[in-house]
Amino acid sequence: MFSLSELRQTRVFQEALEEGRQEGRQEGRQEGRQEGRQEGRQEGRQEGRQEGRQEGEITGKLASVPLLLRAGVNPQEIAASLGLSLEQVLEVARSLGESDR
Repeated sequence: MFSLSELRQTRVFQEALEEGRQEGRQEGRQEGRQEGRQEGRQEGRQEGRQEGRQEGEITGKLASVPLLLRAGVNPQEIAASLGLSLEQVLEVARSLGESDR
């Protein structure tokens, strides 16, 4: 019968040990990739939702610009009140002028 230290020095034990290490590394990599993909998907969904909300908010603000312009509110006041840039407001105003033609 082999003692533990003698068993550890056998070629069969060394090969089995190395094979076990390689399998463990491979399983670890696969698990890491799966977790990474899952986290990436979750982050992507969250970012997409946030961007969608922001775009929707801006779209809603831009939709109110023509009404405010027609009511006689000046572009600077509209921009300041809605948190839009003056350029955004003026762009809407220009598009209104073009559609009136």
